[in-house]
Amino acid sequence: MSGGTGDVEIEIAGELDIPEHLKDSSTKGFMMQLPAHLHLASPAAREWVSRRRENVRPWLLFINTHKFKAPPNLQRWSKRLARNVEYFQSNYMFVFIGLIIYCLITSPLLLLAVAACLGACYLLSLRNAETKLVVGGIEIAPAHQYAAVGVLSLPLFYLVGAGAVLFWVLGASLFIICVHASFYNIESVVGSEEEPFDLQMEQV
Repeated sequence: MSGGTGDVEIEIAGELDIPEHLKDSSTKGFMMQLPAHLHLASPAAREWVSRRRENVRPWLLFINTHKFKAPPNLQRWSKRLARNVEYFQSNYMFVFIGLIIYCLITSPLLLLAVAACLGACYLLSLRNAETKLVVGGIEIAPAHQYAAVGVLSLPLFYLVGAGAVLFWVLGASLFIICVHASFYNIESVVGSEEEPFDLQMEQV
């Protein structure tokens, strides 16, 4: 038994040495593992997630209540809204993902439906790795197979109330993002350091 445990430890150490992204930030270790897996399956998805990860602003800055201030007028509000969405777009994306995870955790039936759909896609990926799926002499591409699984899963998602959950997530995300982007004083963060041109406009 001791020899088996040693083998497991050696394998884990090897896996930790391969993804070098884990060494970039100690506070985002879990999030770093996601792009490593996506790199093997889809370079485009890996690049997108990596870009979003790099653009995440510090969360202490994001939730700093001292930065919240009502805009003086409608014109200033519209500019602040646009600048906050641009500056915190990755943070807002993770807020959206967090709400989705919350709904999955609090909805066991929906979680089972999602697990079943992902399990079917995983089985298809294993089958495609061994042999191609041919129906009537026509090879079915993996993307079409996954799309078919998604379409066939729609009745199941409807039965477990996925539509209501989706609308709740979208509504809650829009509310949180709009409130944060409307009242967060982004001028005090980027106006004096990263965008001096905006400071000149404010002084005029």
